[in-house]
Amino acid sequence: MPTLFRQYRPFLLFLLKFLGVYIVLTLLYQLFLGSYDEHTHEIDAMTRMVSDQVVGLLRLFGYDASMLPHESEASYRVLVEGTTVVRVIEGCNAISLMILFVAFIVAFGSTFKKTGLFILGGLVLIHLLNVARIALLTIGIRTYPQYQALMHDILFPLVIYGTIFLLWVVWIRKFSPHARKKA
Repeated sequence: MPTLFRQYRPFLLFLLKFLGVYIVLTLLYQLFLGSYDEHTHEIDAMTRMVSDQVVGLLRLFGYDASMLPHESEASYRVLVEGTTVVRVIEGCNAISLMILFVAFIVAFGSTFKKTGLFILGGLVLIHLLNVARIALLTIGIRTYPQYQALMHDILFPLVIYGTIFLLWVVWIRKFSPHARKKA
């Protein structure tokens, strides 16, 4: 048994760090969400911020955009020219993806500074990409409503998950202690 532990020690340490960070951050996020009253359809601050930024981006590109709280659920309706096009729910704020990203980077961690800077840069990139994703999805659904499922369920998730995967690859290959050193 001790031989097995020694043999699989790097993997077990990775798994322990990953699960530890993932569980702690997920519990903290759930505590944050629990501070909002779901019975009155109270919307969390992150979802509000993302919705605000989506509307701001749409306006920047010349669209008459606005947002309103949904009447019967905890979400915001994003309107273009007075017509609701999409609704932004808690799952749209990308916090769950950010937690997954952070847990992976910490599990393959390097120095505190290098890891912290990469996490900060990655979180900013994920957030900006997510806001752009929702804005583009809004315009895409408004222009091509027949492709809503394709855009929402396949294309745009592929872009954001693909970006996170690429960030992980860059981290492992270039910055983590496991990166190959050039001769």
